[in-house]
Amino acid sequence: MRSTALTASFAAAKYIIRVSPFFGVVRVGNSDTNFFISRNAASAASVHLKSFLLVHFFNVSKKGRDRSADLDKKQLRAASFPLRDCIYLRVFGDGMPMTAFAFSGLTLIPSEVTRWDSQGHFKPSFDKGNESFVVTMPPPNVTGSLHMGHAMFVTHEDIMIRYNRMNGRPTLWLPGTDHAGIATQLVVERMLASEGIKRTELGREEFTKRVWEWKEKYGGMITNQIRRLGASCDWTREHFTLDEQLSRAVIEAFIKLHEKGLIYQGSYMVNWSPNLQTAVCDLEVEYSEEPGALYHIKYLVAGGSKSDFLTVATTRPETLFGDTAVAVNPEDERYAKYIGKSAIVPMTFGRHVPIIADKLDFPILTVMNKDGTLNEVAGLYNGLDRFEARKKLWAELEETGLAVKKEAHTSRVPRSQRGGEIIEPLVSKQWFVTMEPLAEKALEAVKTGELTIMPERFDKIYNHWLLNIKDWCISRQLWWGHRIPVWYIVGKDPEEDYIVARSTDEALKQAQQKYGKNVEIYQDPDVLDTWFSSSLWPFSTLGWPDVSADDFKRFYPTSVLETGHDILFFWVARMVMMGIEFTGTVPFTHVYLHGLIRDSQGRKMSKTLGNVIDPLDTIKEFGTDALRFTLALGTVGQDLNLSTERLTSNKAFTNKLWNAGKFVLQNLPDRSDASAWETLLAHKFDKEEHLLGLPLPEYWVVSKLHVLVDAVTTSYDKYFYNDVAREMYDFFWGDFADWYIEASKAHLYQSEDQALASTSQAVLLYVYENILKMLHPFMPFVTEELWQALPNRKEALIVSPWPLTSLPRNLTTIKRFENLQALTRAIRNVRAEYSVEPAKRISASIVANTEVIQYISRFIEGFTPYLLFFIFLNVVVHDACMIIDRSWKSLQQNLRFLNMVSRAKGSCNRTIHDSTIIQESNLRFLKKTRTWMPIKEDVELKEKSDHHRHLSRRRKPPDETKKIRTPQGEELKESPHK
Repeated sequence: MRSTALTASFAAAKYIIRVSPFFGVVRVGNSDTNFFISRNAASAASVHLKSFLLVHFFNVSKKGRDRSADLDKKQLRAASFPLRDCIYLRVFGDGMPMTAFAFSGLTLIPSEVTRWDSQGHFKPSFDKGNESFVVTMPPPNVTGSLHMGHAMFVTHEDIMIRYNRMNGRPTLWLPGTDHAGIATQLVVERMLASEGIKRTELGREEFTKRVWEWKEKYGGMITNQIRRLGASCDWTREHFTLDEQLSRAVIEAFIKLHEKGLIYQGSYMVNWSPNLQTAVCDLEVEYSEEPGALYHIKYLVAGGSKSDFLTVATTRPETLFGDTAVAVNPEDERYAKYIGKSAIVPMTFGRHVPIIADKLDFPILTVMNKDGTLNEVAGLYNGLDRFEARKKLWAELEETGLAVKKEAHTSRVPRSQRGGEIIEPLVSKQWFVTMEPLAEKALEAVKTGELTIMPERFDKIYNHWLLNIKDWCISRQLWWGHRIPVWYIVGKDPEEDYIVARSTDEALKQAQQKYGKNVEIYQDPDVLDTWFSSSLWPFSTLGWPDVSADDFKRFYPTSVLETGHDILFFWVARMVMMGIEFTGTVPFTHVYLHGLIRDSQGRKMSKTLGNVIDPLDTIKEFGTDALRFTLALGTVGQDLNLSTERLTSNKAFTNKLWNAGKFVLQNLPDRSDASAWETLLAHKFDKEEHLLGLPLPEYWVVSKLHVLVDAVTTSYDKYFYNDVAREMYDFFWGDFADWYIEASKAHLYQSEDQALASTSQAVLLYVYENILKMLHPFMPFVTEELWQALPNRKEALIVSPWPLTSLPRNLTTIKRFENLQALTRAIRNVRAEYSVEPAKRISASIVANTEVIQYISRFIEGFTPYLLFFIFLNVVVHDACMIIDRSWKSLQQNLRFLNMVSRAKGSCNRTIHDSTIIQESNLRFLKKTRTWMPIKEDVELKEKSDHHRHLSRRRKPPDETKKIRTPQGEELKESPHK
């Protein structure tokens, strides 16, 4: 097919190379060069070129050279040209048709997603008026780059959305990003440091301005990468946790909780990051087993002798300056006598503390500054770094005789997830949320079934955490984030006199009413924990606190919250508590917890181990669809070991799907053949009477498909995506590709009956398009491309209707064809067991009953050319069984039977033909497989004695040169053992 329009438009280019993710490579040259493209894709080529496929233009010199590759017009050459978005262009020599290349799946074109989006397919459609299905995306950090955790949640959530969209439900997948207070501030601080600028030198206002500039420049990277995975989100509703709407929701939530007395300020122990100089939440602290030391120190008893002392062991001796008492076990005779006396804290110039047996209220002494140095409480160690002070203190304890011993000790060390430094438990003044009354409602939601957690075993973990919940520290000492809406009065006690308001103007107005017009106020410098705004995500993104907003009324509560099981406490439980508190209902009805992704050995991925797998690199090597399919194979709640073997296997599955599509397309009628298409489309498969007239293979595959649709739909509804993947893999590869495609060739290529050919074409198209529909949520790119290549596609696959369920099927037909499959496999196994060369023809002996005889006999007559394993010369007969006797000569004569044999009388023990030589391998085959086989009746066999049968069994296989005759005396020209 020539394209004059293209050659006219691109006359300036000597050669034009087009790359498509699924149509392979198409080469367009000057006016003398044709398209090398399949007939089914040719008509769409120009549309693809000018709409959504990347086109690379370059001029080729007379020597056939272009910047980085040699092009030889006579020989096939291949080279790679890097393009944008990590796409690689493969250039082939002249004269190579598109069908010569296998689909590689390496080139992903994100503009396919853009095309879906631009056509409005990602937005909820209310045409059918069904109940909406809503998922809010866990907002990735705005500083993030795509990792396998993102790929995991995008895959699962996109499967949910695409499935429900095809089922006609208004679907909304709401995307967004998190401002990531600590991470973003660190990134910008490092950027400024490279310019020789410190945050404190800029001031808060200018620094915040710089962060916003960074966000506008780099903040969209993570969402673009998520798009590359095929995420069908409604990007017009994308949110950022510092958006005006979400910021208003955060302030409203703080005020409402404060008004109910659930937010308070106080000095308590928190996780403190000395480098970041802020409190951090538990999720941002990672614990690791590390070697260290346990220090044993003498605390002398005041007024006692040198032998009167208590030995205290600690891993952090520098904190002893904060000791306010020494507690002992009152039942331990060694220490009970000291209760009520005082101990002298070492290196404090004789400071005494009481020795107690019960916990009492004592003053809190903070010995560490926020930067990790010791303060004035440490006396002579004031100003020293915590680790430097530890070394110096121990040395001086040894000098003074107060050091007992130092021994190796492995301890669980808390480190900052962001900076890596050791976290200090530090008493600090912070804002807290009282969690117990909120937790009670969240517990009740799971108990009553209002909220379902998948898998169910996580109910216990959820309940345990809520039953033992502690108050939540929500303040952070940062500049980037939601500023705490609290204002203090200049000259007043900040713990007693403060104002909670929605804005500075509102705070000033309240202060003036209470303290007079000349009052001065200042806002709390801290910001709220990022998890505070994230806990409002399911409803703040839909318009709350404006409960009259259209999105809030239509889409809240949402349907499913999908995320990793590792943040069940820190995010999921908090969303449940906040949702119930502010909206009166759970924010979602189901929680789907996916597992973590580990390497092939089951180890956690880390840069230290060097086992991190980059999803973008994986996409380039294996394709997006293969990656998504692999990730979906994980069981809900279970960690997934990701290996190249799995990816390679699923890449092959994608290739198989593509090649099957090529087979279907190549065997459909020409688009211009209206009569053939009218006949083909007249075939229906939705009623029992439509199936009754189908040949066995067609009846079988359609019945299997209808069973599969029901099973897969049920698994989708139950969120058993790993079951869907396995069921689809088994049916497509094991049944459709390996069996039905091969069986269909008899009608398509050998049969002179056009009606049979049309039936096979209709079944091929019907089954294949339903396979594409059911696989689309998993593998959107290849399925959409193949769908668009099929004739008469009026709409995109992404919005095509889901296959109907409860369609007719015949289990007897399925069983009959399975008998054929079992027989075929059994014969193949015997051949393999005895190392029979693939090209060598041998005999086989089969036993069958009357019922099986009838349907398999009919099957063999029509499919002999493609079932060469049904060649039988030596036959054993059982009661009510029939046999066939066929030779290679019969195959040479249009595959007709040379001989027919009738039902044998008596049992297998007595029935055997004169000229039949039964090999030991045949008998072993019968005993091992007990397989039934089709038999033709015509000629009656003579009975032989048991003795003759016994001798026949022991006889060796005939020599290949020995003449063998049929039961009718005809001589075979070639031994069947060849």
